[in-house]
Amino acid sequence: MPSSFGALEVGTPEYGGGSPIAHSHERGVPVVAFHGPAGTPDARFRLVAQHADVTLPSGRHVEALTFDRRLPGPELRVHEGDLVEVTLVNRDVREGVAIHWHGVDIPNAEDGVAGVTQDSVQPAQSHVYRFRADVAGTYWYHSHQHAAAEVERGLYGALVVLPRSPPPPRMLDLVAIAHSIGGVKLLGSSDVEQRRPVRPGTPVRLRLVNSADTMRTFALAGTRFRVVGIDARDKNGGGELTGQAVDVPAGGRYDLVFSMPAKPVRLAVRGEDVGLVLGSGRGDAPEATFERRFDPAAYGTPAAPVPDHFDRRFEVKIGRKLGFFEGGVRLGWQWTLNGKAYPDMPTYMVGRGETLELSFSNSSKLAHPMHLHGHHMLVFARDGRRVTPWWSDTLEVGAGQRYDVALFARSPGVWMFHCHNLPHAARGLVTHLAYEHVMTPFRTGSATGNDPE
Repeated sequence: MPSSFGALEVGTPEYGGGSPIAHSHERGVPVVAFHGPAGTPDARFRLVAQHADVTLPSGRHVEALTFDRRLPGPELRVHEGDLVEVTLVNRDVREGVAIHWHGVDIPNAEDGVAGVTQDSVQPAQSHVYRFRADVAGTYWYHSHQHAAAEVERGLYGALVVLPRSPPPPRMLDLVAIAHSIGGVKLLGSSDVEQRRPVRPGTPVRLRLVNSADTMRTFALAGTRFRVVGIDARDKNGGGELTGQAVDVPAGGRYDLVFSMPAKPVRLAVRGEDVGLVLGSGRGDAPEATFERRFDPAAYGTPAAPVPDHFDRRFEVKIGRKLGFFEGGVRLGWQWTLNGKAYPDMPTYMVGRGETLELSFSNSSKLAHPMHLHGHHMLVFARDGRRVTPWWSDTLEVGAGQRYDVALFARSPGVWMFHCHNLPHAARGLVTHLAYEHVMTPFRTGSATGNDPE
């Protein structure tokens, strides 16, 4: 790879069976033209990226990268329709920082990808993000500069967009964000199981977030519950569940609701000592079980109609092949898309207003949580069979699996499209979805200070 290159200078354009689309890495509308709205913000935040020695509830110390010296970073809560302004300040992170608003469908210039939508924020520098929080739901934010390292080390936090309508009286609304830092498992800010008193009859909403690199499986023991949201989109019409564990892909979010029973309730994470016990303190919380798994493909009502026409159809075939790294010095396995290894990945070219079909398949032996920035995908088929459609922005494609999704191209820009097992992305499982007549003036590579993965 050259020491400086643009996102659209590498890779091979693919047109999905449609007519070729005009594109150029030198001419076109720059991504900075697609910025957030002006005006007085309804919610304003300041996040300071800095090193910190964090003491965990167990007494263990971890050397972390943090926002505001907290692990995870501050939980940002806004309301649907708010104009949000966030100022990122880099105090001492030498490699630079950028903030990606994971799952938030925002203008491309606010997407926070170093070398694609902005330059990384260097020490003593700052950057302002502005976007409209249009859709209520559970989101999160994280660095997209050296993301594989900086997210794992602590540059992440939750973003909650609350609906304008008031919540049920006395509702307890909790974020439970699962992470791993230096091999230490966390749920929220704790590396041990925590307890919280909750009165019987209290409505509870648990917002499960997985900021780690691999699947986390949650179980809720001691109550019936409903799944009401996946990836910040409502999952309507589902009945009550009991004894079903919930798989949350890396980067994904699931919202669960229930009414607090008289006896304690336990939220557990499979294979980990962290967890959360809710209750009045009377009686022991039941042990969690993980044998039965929730299936979003067979739950609730369809999220939206499946289009009967697609302007373009793209294959997203994930695989592996042997290749050389570091200029031919080292031989190893390389991730591939459609048989091509980085940097010769397919660039998916689209026109604004088009309806697209993406067909994911995975011939590798590992699962890949595929995340498309700036868009939600309507999942409508798995392994060739129609399912109850649901919206997703981070879709786990297991080994040997196939998923078909619909995508509505309504947000022009150059959008990163990658595996959210971030070490996989850092090793090449990353490409872009690019709109006609849009280019990026930003550059990545060893000479630029920008390295998004």
